[in-house]
Amino acid sequence: MTRPPLFDRIGEAKLRAVIAHFYAQVEGDVMIGFMFAGKDVARLIELEYQFTAHFLGADVRYSGRPMRAAHAGVAVFGGHFERRQELLRRSLAAHAVDAEVSATWLGHNEALRGQVTADRGSECGETSMAEAATSAPGPDRPIRLGRRRGSGASG
Repeated sequence: MTRPPLFDRIGEAKLRAVIAHFYAQVEGDVMIGFMFAGKDVARLIELEYQFTAHFLGADVRYSGRPMRAAHAGVAVFGGHFERRQELLRRSLAAHAVDAEVSATWLGHNEALRGQVTADRGSECGETSMAEAATSAPGPDRPIRLGRRRGSGASG
């Protein structure tokens, strides 16, 4: 027996409820809520519904701008992106959304990270740890305090 498409597993009513819950969390959030001040949140909710329903397999057309263009005028840092993902995770859990639908939704959002933010500040991995280790002060690279000689400082 084949499983129904992901959109059919969540349905329009539940998808809209999750998105409404999510935006209520986002608007009141101390870390990212300020980004939505003065925005037409009802319009954002509708666009989020269209976007999400479409990639979950519904015959719904997304009428918004491409992600890169939609976020071009906003300084979204990696931590902001992570916070958004966490609030979405909480909203999905609060509505007991099917595990595969949740994973697909979160994964799709994560795949769009580069279109929303170029900041890699909140990501940790072997590469960033290795870079940090090679640039950190150590026995052969001491921390230097004060002014360099010849900088005009007396002493």
